[in-house]
Amino acid sequence: MSSEPISRRSFVGDVALAGAAFTIVPRHVLGGRGFTAPSDTLNIACIGVGGKGESDVRGVSTENIYALCDVDLHSAATSFRAFPQAKKYRDYREMLDREGAHIDAVTVTIPDHAHAAAAMLAMKHGKHVFCQKPLARTLHEVQALMDGARRYKVATQMGNQGHAGNGTRLIREVVEAGWIGSVREVHYWTDRPIWPQGLERPLEAYETPPWLDWNLWLGPAPERPYHPAYAPFKWRGWWDFGCGALGDIAAHAMDAAFWTLSLGLPSRIEAETTRLYEESAPKLSRIVYEFAARGARGPVRVVWHDGGLSEARPRELPPEFDWPEYADVGSQLWIGSDGMLVADCYGDGVRMLDAKKQAELVAKPPAQKYERSPGVYAEWIRACKGGAAAGSSFAEHAGPLTKMVLLGNLAIRMNQRLELNPATGEVTNAKVPEEWVKPAYRAGWEL
Repeated sequence: MSSEPISRRSFVGDVALAGAAFTIVPRHVLGGRGFTAPSDTLNIACIGVGGKGESDVRGVSTENIYALCDVDLHSAATSFRAFPQAKKYRDYREMLDREGAHIDAVTVTIPDHAHAAAAMLAMKHGKHVFCQKPLARTLHEVQALMDGARRYKVATQMGNQGHAGNGTRLIREVVEAGWIGSVREVHYWTDRPIWPQGLERPLEAYETPPWLDWNLWLGPAPERPYHPAYAPFKWRGWWDFGCGALGDIAAHAMDAAFWTLSLGLPSRIEAETTRLYEESAPKLSRIVYEFAARGARGPVRVVWHDGGLSEARPRELPPEFDWPEYADVGSQLWIGSDGMLVADCYGDGVRMLDAKKQAELVAKPPAQKYERSPGVYAEWIRACKGGAAAGSSFAEHAGPLTKMVLLGNLAIRMNQRLELNPATGEVTNAKVPEEWVKPAYRAGWEL
């Protein structure tokens, strides 16, 4: 049998995991040599602190880590031990109810299906929010978070760190300086998925591990029994919980083109995949986005490959250049009327394919038009303290980028070419099931 769920009001911490009593020094009594004024130090609560959440906690630890929340005690153990003074919770709703007066800002690093509910509740409590990519699982959720960020006037940031990187800025500077002429196509390929996809729902019976609160893990998602095919790691391949390979990496990889070329939303998308399954993403896919001319930019074709697919080797590529190159988790190829460049999926490792142009780029790169960032976390913290908005804030950048990405998943699931209104993203040649765009939520988890 599954372990008995821990009630919302009964869990405050786990002393054995944390390794110390939970003691918080009130901000008004802090002082001494090297003292930072309380008004200059944020109290941050972190929702999801294992896996990627562990690095997000470290990323914002220049501030005071006031509270940590995770439904999985095993996954959370490292962060719990690293910050023994932090309050410990399993249900972020309880944490915000009880500690809201002391919390300034919140990080959200949990499965995609729970992003919108957690981020929206934090904003309703008046908290600044950092949320991992993709911003949300569905188009409705993305729009809700964009509207919420504007309504509650909080500082927001999505965790697509490449947007804060020097490489993404260099790509834009190279393109705007005309090094590859007019951009016609951008291709992406990745080693994702690195989890199982293309599956029917598993039917075997499993006991829920005693360290995992399965009810809280499900959050807003429809009820289903626990199975290791979902948690702790394999959830990305299931449409109820994740957004597949595209949702995992495209918010990183497509960012430079979205920003540099002001892509907006596409006018047409067509996807080719292996066998389709009702509940899980396919094993591999190739998705072609077409963007109409906009301003001074001509039409652009953006092609996504996953599951081991890649673009054909360019004829111009020097023979010593490895192809396809997986720089970290993927790469991008820009094709212009007067040249090509490659970079990794985060925008780093920028290289011209023409050897002479590459030598020129190394010797004399284009002038820096775009201010270099202090980093994805530092941008957000600065914005929380009243500074400039973060580069991937929900309403201005992260939301529109995520909408573009998620439209590709609709093309996969619809299994047909989609014609779209590029002003709104509305599909004009087919009826999309409402639950794919605006999901129903379990009671107590509504936006």
